[in-house]
Amino acid sequence: MSTAPELSVVIPVYNEALNLPLLFSRLYPVLDGVGRTYEVIFTNDGSADSSLELLKAQFEKRRDVTRVIDFNANYGQHMAIMAAFERVRGQVIVTLDADLQNPPEEIPKLLALIDTGHDYVGGFRLNRKDSLFRTVASRIINGVRRSTTSIEMTDQGCMLRAYKRPIIEAIVRSGANNTFIPALAYSFSGNPTEVGVKHEERHAGVSNYSLYSLIRLNFDLITGFSLAPLQIFTMISMACAAGSFLLMIVLALRRLILGPEEGGLFTLFGILFFLISVTMVGIGLIGEYVGRTYQVVRVRQRYFVRQMIEAPE
Repeated sequence: MSTAPELSVVIPVYNEALNLPLLFSRLYPVLDGVGRTYEVIFTNDGSADSSLELLKAQFEKRRDVTRVIDFNANYGQHMAIMAAFERVRGQVIVTLDADLQNPPEEIPKLLALIDTGHDYVGGFRLNRKDSLFRTVASRIINGVRRSTTSIEMTDQGCMLRAYKRPIIEAIVRSGANNTFIPALAYSFSGNPTEVGVKHEERHAGVSNYSLYSLIRLNFDLITGFSLAPLQIFTMISMACAAGSFLLMIVLALRRLILGPEEGGLFTLFGILFFLISVTMVGIGLIGEYVGRTYQVVRVRQRYFVRQMIEAPE
């Protein structure tokens, strides 16, 4: 590893001890056969199981091509990838999940498209093996992203992707604290493409993505790449203001023509509560954008690397 490899494979790891031995046995033979020098960078994202011990053992087996970043705590998948991006040495970078749902045997398919001149190759899952709930939720999230941003991705949840080094360098220079890496890469790409990749059932363990995490991820994506939420809220607010003004005129004319009367109190309360709820949604949206700005300007360290396990150059 004294000279820069041609290929870097980045894999975030969080409580994947049950999957790592099978991943090692399948990944390294594939990379040995691609006909180019490579490195594999694992980021241990604060795992509470024996993942770190397995990564250390694999490093001892393949010191020439293995590097391990060890976080002191769990910072999330995208920070784990960013930490690796800041340390990769290859001219082509591939990201892969550790759960083997995207088979490492599909990596050559992405590299072939990179070799034809594309600077970003996104994978989309064929014949998904996820539950109906996760599949439907993913489709809804993809639909929301398509309607609110200019990011064109068939399957934003697929981790198997390949990038040329200039794209990765642009992502690192952006200093993004809380963003969706594939979407950011797409915005920097000049010649992106996609390819269908196989999808397998998770071999062991459970997914670390909850419904809340998926919603949070999509919200980060939308607010990070579009002003559509604020614009939609503005239009709704204008419509509500116009409706409220017309209602005020109607009530005033009714009082002048028919005189004061009892009744209608709960209707007014209903209208008032609706307008208050719209206002609260708007405050939340504005707070989200302000919060994102605050995260950037405070320049706080995004993660802490406890140790870097690699062979000396």
